[in-house]
Amino acid sequence: MANPFLGVFFHWLGGLASGSFYVPYKGVRKWAWETYWLVGGCFSWIICPWVLASFMTNDLLGVLRQQTWGTLWWTYFFGVLWGFGGLTFGLTMRYLGLSLGMGVALGYCAAFGTLVPPVLKSFMPDIPVEASIVAIAQSASGQVTLVGVAVCLLGILIAAWAGFTKEREMPEAEKKRAIAEFNFTKGILVATFSGIMSACFAFALTAGNPIGETSKIAGTTVIWTGLPKLCVVLLGGFTTNFIWCTLLNLKNRTGYQYLAAQIRPEHAGGPASGEASGSGGTAAPPTTDDLRVPRLRNYAFSALAGTTWYFQFFFYTMGETQMGEYSFASWTLHMASIIIFSTMWGWLLREWKGSSQKAHSLIGAGIATLILSTIIIGWGTWMKSQGTS
Repeated sequence: MANPFLGVFFHWLGGLASGSFYVPYKGVRKWAWETYWLVGGCFSWIICPWVLASFMTNDLLGVLRQQTWGTLWWTYFFGVLWGFGGLTFGLTMRYLGLSLGMGVALGYCAAFGTLVPPVLKSFMPDIPVEASIVAIAQSASGQVTLVGVAVCLLGILIAAWAGFTKEREMPEAEKKRAIAEFNFTKGILVATFSGIMSACFAFALTAGNPIGETSKIAGTTVIWTGLPKLCVVLLGGFTTNFIWCTLLNLKNRTGYQYLAAQIRPEHAGGPASGEASGSGGTAAPPTTDDLRVPRLRNYAFSALAGTTWYFQFFFYTMGETQMGEYSFASWTLHMASIIIFSTMWGWLLREWKGSSQKAHSLIGAGIATLILSTIIIGWGTWMKSQGTS
């Protein structure tokens, strides 16, 4: 039987993982962005999903072999499209920081990922979504849940407004101090693309519902039945990111960094996080210490970031199994919790230092609104689980 309040708790754990995953990357030194992003991604998209699904579900390979090519293809294909969003999501963090970047990108992601599947169900009955938007809106529990979704979107807009306010008010030097590569125009464009494409993850999970059902039939405990479809979805995301990072390694000549004990002098002038800028070195010739690469540290931090990232969807699939017929609201809960915890990290990393009282009040109101939305959605799905019409 569904337990929506437990589902909300799992979604909050997923949001904590997602809102925190980029923090370990700040400990990487002397590596280009494409290098540490791909190393972390191997843990996110390949190692963690296959290892955990193998240990926690029954007959993983057998379950996948039973699927139609259509199910596997659409789950993988939407994963590939999501990969573009995940790829540019990392760029969004570089250009806008955790607080503003998350607010803008996830605003688009929440709106598209939450509402499109049940809307399409109204016109395409064969789509594997529990209920159409029309059916949801006709019940009292559905109406409460939709109000919760609307409140969540309002909270995301308020959080984004706070970010825009902070951007306008903070001195340029303060922005650069908190976010080394701050670029508002470039960041907004990347965040918009990232948010829309990232919503494809919700479509991929929907397309992969038959995989979860087969895993349940195979004897897997219900709460773990979402793990096998993550193997397919994340394989699609790995494809996109692997190709792009490899192309960047070739273009920037940074492919050697995976094994090198020292960075090349032309790559020593990038930001502390390790991006290869290729735009010139330091004022004085770099010393041996300047060129030394802390390989073990870099692999450890990248692995931690990648593993943390994976756990957002590990907990997401657990939460989704507890949301019953209104599992479409899982995406909204996920986005809301990510913004809450990423904003927390933004405060801890002093990204809001120097912003006005208005900006602080707005982000506080945004977070409060998001918390309220999770309560409303949890209440609506609980009403449904109790048979309230």
